[in-house]
Amino acid sequence: MLLLGIDVGTSSIKVSVVDAQTQQCKASAQYPETESPIISPQPGWAEQSPEMWWEHVQQAIKKAHATNNYNPADIGAIGISYQMHGLVMVDENQQALRNSIIWCDSRAVEIGEKAFKAIGKKQSLSHLLNSPGNFTASKLAWVKEEEPDTYKKAMRIMLPGDFIAMKLTGEITTSISALSEGIFWDFKKNRISKDVMEHYGFDDELIPPVQDVFSDHGRLKESIAASLSLQAGIPVTYKAGDQPNNALSLNVLEPGEVAATAGTSGVIYGVSDELTYDPESRVNTFAHVNYTNDEKRLGVLLCINGTGILNRWVKNIFTPAISYSQMNSEAAKVPIGADGLRVLPFGNGAERMLNNQIIGVHFHHIDLNLHSQAHLFRAAQEGIACAFRYGLDIMRENGMNPQVIRAGKANLFLSELFVEAFVNTTHVPVELYNCDGSIGAAIGAGIGAGVYKTPKEAFTQVKPLTVIEPTKKKEYKHVYEEWKVLLDNILK
Repeated sequence: MLLLGIDVGTSSIKVSVVDAQTQQCKASAQYPETESPIISPQPGWAEQSPEMWWEHVQQAIKKAHATNNYNPADIGAIGISYQMHGLVMVDENQQALRNSIIWCDSRAVEIGEKAFKAIGKKQSLSHLLNSPGNFTASKLAWVKEEEPDTYKKAMRIMLPGDFIAMKLTGEITTSISALSEGIFWDFKKNRISKDVMEHYGFDDELIPPVQDVFSDHGRLKESIAASLSLQAGIPVTYKAGDQPNNALSLNVLEPGEVAATAGTSGVIYGVSDELTYDPESRVNTFAHVNYTNDEKRLGVLLCINGTGILNRWVKNIFTPAISYSQMNSEAAKVPIGADGLRVLPFGNGAERMLNNQIIGVHFHHIDLNLHSQAHLFRAAQEGIACAFRYGLDIMRENGMNPQVIRAGKANLFLSELFVEAFVNTTHVPVELYNCDGSIGAAIGAGIGAGVYKTPKEAFTQVKPLTVIEPTKKKEYKHVYEEWKVLLDNILK
């Protein structure tokens, strides 16, 4: 049996086909080759077209088939991972009513702050484990206030992965994990939050039926199956946000285990068995993929919006013709600390760990006679590593003290320079694995389809490629200390 995993990313769609028995990837494909556009009608806004995602999903699946490494008829289940916190709204004909307001959009910050005060800080944190903040519920409130005609036409609201599952199957479902990331779930009452729904005046009918993450979320429609060379009726058996899914793909399922990613945004995601929350809501707590009432598994999530997107921006502005590998090689020629050049990587919307402030990217101490492109490349990656350390210290304040962090060898973790800066700035070793979101989604599909008796069984063949230990903590100490002073001065 083969498993199809779909990862609905911000930059592109990636799909992988995995052999359920060996847990090995048979083929992967990405679409498009260039990065998908983010629509920004106003500063701080970020949108994408759900129909664009769907078109790219279809193209990516066809591209994977074209490798001829497997028989598409052997695919028996589908799993979906997706960019978190996006808002998709559809009418009674399952047509998208507007572009999706995606995760890095900042328009609803003020709406979320007003809700936090109205519901009450203690009530919000103890029941929602978060401030309503700039999450999906607040984005929906923005549409209700600013685009009332669109709100009135909405039959269902959903997250990006739910939309793709709907296009495949015609069914719309959600889960506790999904509702918690949208700040719709009351953990104390174990139900959809009345506080949030009543404060914002939302219609209960907008929320899809709630199912387990690992369950039957619909069956592939005949018309779609025919166009994608798949068997009609195969189930979508797993849907999860990209960060819970990344943790799953790294076998991060039990309390104390920690995962990290560094794609467009950067995330550290640790599992807890307690209903914990940060008093300032700088890090967030959501239901993990294996959360149940009997065994509570929470994902404590630190998100930095501006990580890989800064690395991409620097490349595109200064050296668009070279590869990331060449860029990393040039940066590695520069000494640790980039000869004093410092970069604060916060230019992609409101940063939760900075109390939802939008401070932008800052370059400090540029010496026009000394600093080259290579210095800028290195300083950017060191600045991103410093941002991870700053956020990890907040997680430590909240009881999350990782002894090792697991990460897929992808995106910024492909850069030896970045990995060195990361481990020596955070003081935590990193285990690198050959996995990504689409492979994790495929494995999730296998768990949901009952191929594996337990999630742990799904990872019996998964071993780390390498372990990187912090051996240069002293050299990076002054880099972080100087970086933090610069950030503190801005935040005053």
